[in-house]
Amino acid sequence: MLKSTLIKCVLGAAVATAFAMPVSSYAQAGAATMNTPAASALSKGDQKIVADMARANMAEIEAGKLALANSQNAEVKTFAQRMIDDHTKALGDVTQLAQTKGVTLPTEVDSKHKALAAKLGKLNGDAFDKAYMAQAGVGDHKAVHAALKKFEAKAKDPDVKALAAKMLPTVEQHLHSAAGMATAKGGAKGSSPR
Repeated sequence: MLKSTLIKCVLGAAVATAFAMPVSSYAQAGAATMNTPAASALSKGDQKIVADMARANMAEIEAGKLALANSQNAEVKTFAQRMIDDHTKALGDVTQLAQTKGVTLPTEVDSKHKALAAKLGKLNGDAFDKAYMAQAGVGDHKAVHAALKKFEAKAKDPDVKALAAKMLPTVEQHLHSAAGMATAKGGAKGSSPR
């Protein structure tokens, strides 16, 4: 029992550390320019949109890794791996756009997602699965879906608009999958995006 508790504490600390680590490993090719200030070809608003898209993808990747480590449910693990795969690809697209447009991307998730990681790191079993699916699965995907629609409408640069539009269908699919899983597990009630 003590050994099990100790392992969970160590795993929780490792996961929290992973969330705090820079995400340069997700964009090895762009690491040299990610943190190099340069004159951007984008307006401040579009630069913020690109940075927000990067943060959203980083958060889903990190949450997916946490789910792979903490979940015992095969369906949740499959969903988590899909989040890692799809959002790593999307982060690559964001990184490529940022390099082209001279935008400096963030290197870590925001404080909200750091707090979520700390909270999830303390859970296991069904409690973890329900919280992960409700928060990272449904909650975050609802927010990102709404943000991408807004980004597509408000971005001035056609490439930024196009990237937001490209990401929308995948995020919508993730939201529908997560909502169905959360509802089936008795977690958060899912709803379709607006």
